[in-house]
Amino acid sequence: MALGPVMFNVQGVELTPSEREYLQHPLTGGVILFDQNNETPEQLERLIQEIHSTREPPLLVAVDQEGGRVQRFRNGFTPLPAARVFGQLYDDNRQRAKRLAEACGWLMAAELRAVGVDLSFAPVLDLDRGLSEVIGDRAYHSDPEAVADIARSYMNGMSQAGMAATGKHFPGHGSVPGDSHLVLPADGREYADIYNEDLVAFERMIHYGLAAMMVAHVVYPRVDSQAASFSRLWIQRELRGRLGFQGVVFSDDLSMAGAKTAGNAPERARAALTAGCDMIIVCHDVAATEQILGGLEPQDDPTSHLRLIRMHGQQAPGRTQLAADERHQQAVRMIASIV
Repeated sequence: MALGPVMFNVQGVELTPSEREYLQHPLTGGVILFDQNNETPEQLERLIQEIHSTREPPLLVAVDQEGGRVQRFRNGFTPLPAARVFGQLYDDNRQRAKRLAEACGWLMAAELRAVGVDLSFAPVLDLDRGLSEVIGDRAYHSDPEAVADIARSYMNGMSQAGMAATGKHFPGHGSVPGDSHLVLPADGREYADIYNEDLVAFERMIHYGLAAMMVAHVVYPRVDSQAASFSRLWIQRELRGRLGFQGVVFSDDLSMAGAKTAGNAPERARAALTAGCDMIIVCHDVAATEQILGGLEPQDDPTSHLRLIRMHGQQAPGRTQLAADERHQQAVRMIASIV
């Protein structure tokens, strides 16, 4: 059975009978986990093994493990710094900042791969403009060239640990004050300003081999009336066409308020997939998940299937072996010095 285009969360530390049924639905392609799914690393590993065992090929298992205030797994995992820390270090010593970013990317990915997580939705490529509270210190820097330079090192570390990187939130969430969890933010700038500023980091990272992209629930009315997550213009013309991106496109969470202007849950899902997303994400909304699985038409896009399969994590050491690894011990010490 091919991977479907829907990713959703499960509620606890083990699967319920109804969740097992949803995981076997043809439209399902992945599971996103949160802090409530992690009681201990041992339990988390068992849960992920159970999720992977429900389908062949295995479902993708994802998490937001950026660091700082967006680190879903904390118990049993190394505390990671917010992205802005690397940007501040970069202004003083670029090479040191990049070494630390690479170590952090490797550490984050290695610890997740050790329990079976396929991908973390990182790094953030938004600009730190001092405008967006929801982005804030999740962004590396205000300079897009600096963002791309740091993010490239972070991505290289992730790759060395067997994990593909996902840049977010295309085409940029850092220049609007609104939080798309609560409202649909509108960025009123002209296209030229967005292209010459926010898109620079995304374009650089595509050139460096970025595997996946998450699209923002932000509308840019001088460019398109649709939010980027539902916009063929942003996904097809700009991301796929002008920037030449060939990787996976994820929607942001369709349960966020910024997505609800696109209609009910199946309508949102349909709009995002029609615009060009390969996989849609639904978080903390069982009713919406049920409606999408029950109301969305079957999806059969071989190109999307191949893209998604490539997001599986590569073979990696288990937790015991990782804990004994000198590289892990050194990375923990390096990151502890800047958290």
